[in-house]
Amino acid sequence: MTSITGLLDRRRTIPQKYIPVLVTAGLFVAMFVTGGIRYENFATGQIILNVFIDNAFLLVVAVGMTFVILTGGIDLSVGSVVALATMLSASLLKDGWPAYAVMVLVLVIGGVLGLAMGAIIHYFEIQPFIVTLAGMFLARGLCYTISTESIPIDNPTFTDIAQTRVNLGGDLSVSPSAVIAVVVVVIAAYVLHYTRLGRNVYATGGSEQSALLMGLPVARTKIAVYTISGFCSALGGLLFAFYSLSGYGLSAVGMELDAIAAVVIGGTLLTGGSGFLIGTVLGVLVLGLIQTIISFEGTLSSWWTRIFIGMLLFVFILLQRVFSGGSRRRTP
Repeated sequence: MTSITGLLDRRRTIPQKYIPVLVTAGLFVAMFVTGGIRYENFATGQIILNVFIDNAFLLVVAVGMTFVILTGGIDLSVGSVVALATMLSASLLKDGWPAYAVMVLVLVIGGVLGLAMGAIIHYFEIQPFIVTLAGMFLARGLCYTISTESIPIDNPTFTDIAQTRVNLGGDLSVSPSAVIAVVVVVIAAYVLHYTRLGRNVYATGGSEQSALLMGLPVARTKIAVYTISGFCSALGGLLFAFYSLSGYGLSAVGMELDAIAAVVIGGTLLTGGSGFLIGTVLGVLVLGLIQTIISFEGTLSSWWTRIFIGMLLFVFILLQRVFSGGSRRRTP
């Protein structure tokens, strides 16, 4: 009896903010183990690395989305900015621009677009949904002013990056894009948890009014998170260009929904103020592993990916409701 009581006491000591992340981690492990039991050659390290390789661009975009959602906002423009980044890269490289100059220009344009949307959201007090929806149409429309067709990329720098593999020992290897994505996650985690900006992000998402009363720079924080999201979207676009070696105006359609799904499945509250980047990483891995399992199954349509993601979203949104509701009931 004493041991059971002790177990329950230890369970109660786990802060509620960690529970969604732990649930996501448990789901990922369960999916991986199930896949290993059901399919031959599934439970290998390279399968996990392949998920990183195939979803490096989504992971970077989801990192930017995490910053935005932590403040209680939303960014619907990320998929269109990814497409615009691929189109700009392909078009400028075709015109003979140096590869690294193209990369810098694309990242600057992405950051400026995010900054502009953040400024409009804060200073004109317009809902993020509306502003970023406008940004989504703007970026997608700009893609079609460049070209309505797919533009192949044959620049040596881009093709070298696309074909390079970083050897991790044995038969394990990753792409440079996956390495870049991991570096972005590490930097973003440091910013969120060890800098003043990160503390301001959590405070603004927890209660914007309270943050203002405490004298925190809410305006600067909100503009910063949308700038970060725009920058991450542009970087994700570059990684997608390395992955596909082309630019196309219809690229990344719906990626904003995938990014939001990854963040939510990773345990970040849509209302803001609570969440962890490791949860977002796990969310992306779960989405990627669903695609991998469907590929191994062989008999299921790729549309089943959307069905499973939709089911997971329902479950995790209900979990958020339960945990946030419990927190409110305990608040005096």
